[in-house]
Amino acid sequence: MTMRYTPFVSVLLHAVSATLLTVVFAGCATATFKYQPLDVPADFHDVQTKTLDGVSVSVAILTDEQARVHFGAPLGDRGLQAIWVSVRNASPYTLWLLRNAIDPDVYPPDETAVIVKESTSDSEFESLRQRFRDESLRMKMVAGMVTEGYVFVPRAVGGRYVDIRLVRDAYELSLERAATGDSASGSGQFAQLQLRFGFALPLPDGIFDYERLDTSRTYAGMSLPDLDTDGLRTALEALPCCATDADTENNGDPINVVIVGDGHDVMNSLSRTGWSFTHRITLGSVRRVVGAAISGESYPVAPVSSLYLFGRKQDFALQRARASIAQRNHMRLWLAPFRYKGRQVWVGQVSRDIGIKLTLESPSLTTHVIDPEIDVTREYLLHGLLAEGFVERFGFVAGAPAAPRAQPLTNLTGDPYFSDGMRLVVMLTPDPVPYEEVVNLLWERSSPPLAEGQTEAAEKNVRRID
Repeated sequence: MTMRYTPFVSVLLHAVSATLLTVVFAGCATATFKYQPLDVPADFHDVQTKTLDGVSVSVAILTDEQARVHFGAPLGDRGLQAIWVSVRNASPYTLWLLRNAIDPDVYPPDETAVIVKESTSDSEFESLRQRFRDESLRMKMVAGMVTEGYVFVPRAVGGRYVDIRLVRDAYELSLERAATGDSASGSGQFAQLQLRFGFALPLPDGIFDYERLDTSRTYAGMSLPDLDTDGLRTALEALPCCATDADTENNGDPINVVIVGDGHDVMNSLSRTGWSFTHRITLGSVRRVVGAAISGESYPVAPVSSLYLFGRKQDFALQRARASIAQRNHMRLWLAPFRYKGRQVWVGQVSRDIGIKLTLESPSLTTHVIDPEIDVTREYLLHGLLAEGFVERFGFVAGAPAAPRAQPLTNLTGDPYFSDGMRLVVMLTPDPVPYEEVVNLLWERSSPPLAEGQTEAAEKNVRRID
């Protein structure tokens, strides 16, 4: 008797089988790797450079294979990543690198060597450890010098935001103040003598959705209207209420977020606030989803299912993962067919996932269950961008479906949600802006999200001052 399966079930069985085989046959044997230093930085796939006040900083992240070749050790297999940094200090000041700003869990060279020790023989370990020491980036940047090297951090996939902060040497600064009689508070002055360089560095592996993103082709041959502020508000209010299925017959999650900024600035700002890129849906990524769902582990770049707007699925998606694949914040974004004062406009949907359920409507045979309080996640996005200083202007505009808690709406997979019906509009800035300089567009006023889901019993938590 021959058993037949639907295409969906065949994909699931293939993914489960491959996952189990990987677990069963994963060995613990170690390998010795050959040290073949790269031509720095010519061999790196993506080097970014920024200059501020006479100081130029260049950064790149080594892929797992590049790190293995350059250091002769499998950093990626041990959960590590190497960031190359070059500082050209043409200023007259000595500067210090605040390494913890790059990552609070930064690894010193000796610890890095110990972590990858199994990849080399005992006789070669001292050479490996000295190599990590010699290749590490110094923290003191002398004036008139170029200082280069590596910083070792926990491994991230898909890309990461690299925050380089350089501060004036405190000893030299104190001498200057003593010589000039400057009695200003050290903490106040010192905070102003910091240079900050931010880089959003993608790490393509061939299946991230952003790797196929080419905004120059999205509306090729079309003349897009360039709107003023009033025109933008009108256009945003006129957008469809929701994303849909591929046939555009059924409404899915509401369109509740608008981001104004060119693609690089969007990725830069969202990466800085902890959002990561996502994999496309492939056999390999489905297998990882199944494996993570079985084990309960995290898959921080797991695929996001497709929804449709403007006649196409999302241009790219991002997420903020939790410790388990079942929980995450996720966002889909589409490039809009209009611009605002020369800048790109991205519209999308943001919500929080709180569980997983089976479905035949998804290639991965699974889908996430969303938190019904979707306005909380909308505010979460805004607050993260405000906290990092990436918001120039923000406001709210009508157009999303309003749904009171007593009469929630549902998305394509039957998950209920409620909302005040407002769309968050955020205009990004590439340079940090203090909160007091952020401008509110004053279009509409949103409801306090958590209050939407509370009953009269919660009134005891808000009372007048005695």
